[in-house]
Amino acid sequence: MVQAQIQGLKKQFGKNEILKGVDMTVHHGEVICIIGPSGSGKTTFLRCLNLLERPDAGRYVLGSESYLLHRIGSKQRREIALKTAMVFQSYELFQHMTVLQNVMEGLVTPRQFSKKDAKQIALTMLEKVGLSDKASMYPVQLSGGQQQRVGIARAMALSPELLLFDEPTSALDPELVGDVLKVMRQLADTGQTMIIVTHEMQFAYEVADKVIFMADGVVVEAGTPEEVFRQSKEDRTKKFLSQINFKTA
Repeated sequence: MVQAQIQGLKKQFGKNEILKGVDMTVHHGEVICIIGPSGSGKTTFLRCLNLLERPDAGRYVLGSESYLLHRIGSKQRREIALKTAMVFQSYELFQHMTVLQNVMEGLVTPRQFSKKDAKQIALTMLEKVGLSDKASMYPVQLSGGQQQRVGIARAMALSPELLLFDEPTSALDPELVGDVLKVMRQLADTGQTMIIVTHEMQFAYEVADKVIFMADGVVVEAGTPEEVFRQSKEDRTKKFLSQINFKTA
């Protein structure tokens, strides 16, 4: 079953064309990893999917609804916001709120859950990411890896149809990366539909159902991890993988 479909997504800042017509189909329960060089438009693409950036053109089918992205109004923005959630590279936690309050916030304010129900959901999600004992702490008291797991718990609490990750381990010290990737692997095992922008090639190879290589604002190549990493057809993909010295077993 198709969960989301993106057709002809374009975005530019001034005269700089970042996305030049991106197409993508995401099936229910699918894990898609997007790889590619810096400046290829990967983060902008994710931000367009939950309207943190407003696309200039494109059609977006999410669940049973279809949207023309250059005609998005406030009602459509809210619908998309309620169906998606994002985990950011730099955590984006509220520093004046406790861990528990950070996870509850998206339920209480935009979704109008009661504080009692929101607290129960938040505690359940913190337990899933191994941080139930940190609920009363503030972000500044946590390691980067723990803060990112709070970010994942916050996104999970919203029960999104589409969960977006923007390079979730890139700001972490190497020894903290494993705990975050472990949580993401567990999420993949539950059947959560996810699009993950990542530079963790081994993770992408092992966990993704589909790998997409982006460069210069377009999808250059897409396929299974085996097809993209070991049987690349495009020279641009081969060059990128040779530069990062990725080797599969």
